[in-house]
Amino acid sequence: MKNENGLIVIATKGIDHELSSVALVIACGALTSGQSVSLFLTSAGVDIARKKGASMTHVKPLDPLAEMLTDFQSRGGQIWACPPCAIARGYDNGDLIDGVEIVGGAKLFNALNNGARTISL
Repeated sequence: MKNENGLIVIATKGIDHELSSVALVIACGALTSGQSVSLFLTSAGVDIARKKGASMTHVKPLDPLAEMLTDFQSRGGQIWACPPCAIARGYDNGDLIDGVEIVGGAKLFNALNNGARTISL
């Protein structure tokens, strides 16, 4: 049974940093434990969702970032990208992998108001 209050993993590090992989390990682990999970990408973290961006990162002994991202989405994880962060990098929906929503603070704060917890990396 999923925890409907959910968990939001806030990823601030991009494909050039090992914490992007750690964020996905935590997010996938939370899905496995029955949590409803959203991954909120902000700052350089938005690069995780850029098409082919995640394929550039593999922090051993973890699975490749692209595989973890696919696993996360296939099990119902939601990915949200910060609008100003995407715009600053010249990204729009066409630059991001399928299923990523460019959403602002209102969606994040709504989830928090409804009881979601956060982990920030």
